[in-house]
Amino acid sequence: MMNFIWSFLLLSGIFLSSFFGNLSGMTEALMDGAKEAVNLCVIMAAVVGLWSGIMEIGVESGVLSDFSKKIDPFLSWLFPNLPKDCKAREYIGANCAANILGLGWAATPAGLLAMEELKKLEGERKKQGNQNAVSDGTASNEMCTFLVLNISSLQLIPVNLIAYRSQYGSVNPSIILGPAILATAASSLAAIFFCKIMNRT
Repeated sequence: MMNFIWSFLLLSGIFLSSFFGNLSGMTEALMDGAKEAVNLCVIMAAVVGLWSGIMEIGVESGVLSDFSKKIDPFLSWLFPNLPKDCKAREYIGANCAANILGLGWAATPAGLLAMEELKKLEGERKKQGNQNAVSDGTASNEMCTFLVLNISSLQLIPVNLIAYRSQYGSVNPSIILGPAILATAASSLAAIFFCKIMNRT
């Protein structure tokens, strides 16, 4: 469906530009858009690489492990079937910390690693003949809970959004702090409530 929508918009733009004799303006806009897209991709790759390295340092130094221990009661309540010595706990803790600080780029690598560890856990459960183990290609309760929690993403300091607002000339970039905290707190509470209900069924 999206292919048809984008094709329609593109063809409509070309037709209208030709009809009103403004093909040069359309060409200039296409070139500017392509240039900005390439620049954005390069910046994104650099930022993701930077935060991936920082997260790896945090894992190796034990900082993330310490943080995970501090929020362990919350993780145990939210993920009751997750083993205490599971590596996924550290990555889930790192993901939560990055999301709370508004560092979405830092949360992504930790989230991917957490999903990988949760997938390995399901493989081990299947080998052990655990009746609660899900079949291949099916997400476990822990995976679904983590995904929903990650999407809701409680943020105390939306660093990326403040940076974007500052870059594009906002008079007061940090004015969104209050609304952002309220909105993400509401979404996180709704996500936790939903997961706890669904895990009981």
